[in-house]
Amino acid sequence: MKYFINKNKDALIIVDVQRDFCSGGALPVPEGDKIVPILNKYIEKFSKVGALIVVTRDWHPPNHVSFKNYGGPWPPHCIQGTSGADFHPDLKLPREAKIVSKATSADKEAYSGFDGTDLGKDLKNIGIQRVFIGGLATEYCVKSTVLDALSLGFEVVLLLDAIKGVDVNPGDSEKAIREMLEKGAKKALLSDFEKC
Repeated sequence: MKYFINKNKDALIIVDVQRDFCSGGALPVPEGDKIVPILNKYIEKFSKVGALIVVTRDWHPPNHVSFKNYGGPWPPHCIQGTSGADFHPDLKLPREAKIVSKATSADKEAYSGFDGTDLGKDLKNIGIQRVFIGGLATEYCVKSTVLDALSLGFEVVLLLDAIKGVDVNPGDSEKAIREMLEKGAKKALLSDFEKC
């Protein structure tokens, strides 16, 4: 299937491509850095037609509920204002990209870019109907963002070549991809956009 980007109805959502989730970070996704050049190509395509680009980020307070010291499963990561919370330095985000900060309250986990944010409302207000989603990590924040987008009535396209998972348990990422597709997401690769 070929995809043509409609600047009035389509948006690219890049999920949590932050230093702490990449090589050398506090909670690195194996090979997470490898999707950055591919995401840059998607950014280029969406920018070229003037379509909206959204980037989500974990923006945790230092005492966030997801951290091990506070009963969560993860080491401290993406703490507000730290270099670990910065976007990957090679990610070529346009100046006009919309930044969405999530999981900003100490007592609330929020894997999805729609959870506790105005993203859904903001997209609907400007007429966005379809979202293309890539980023980190497949079975956590990407999956939650995809499922929430579907539940809000958006058409969702999962960018298979622009996601990477943690695979805490082997096969977690594949299972998450299957679940997203079963729930209604479509899939795409960069090559599906070549003739746009």
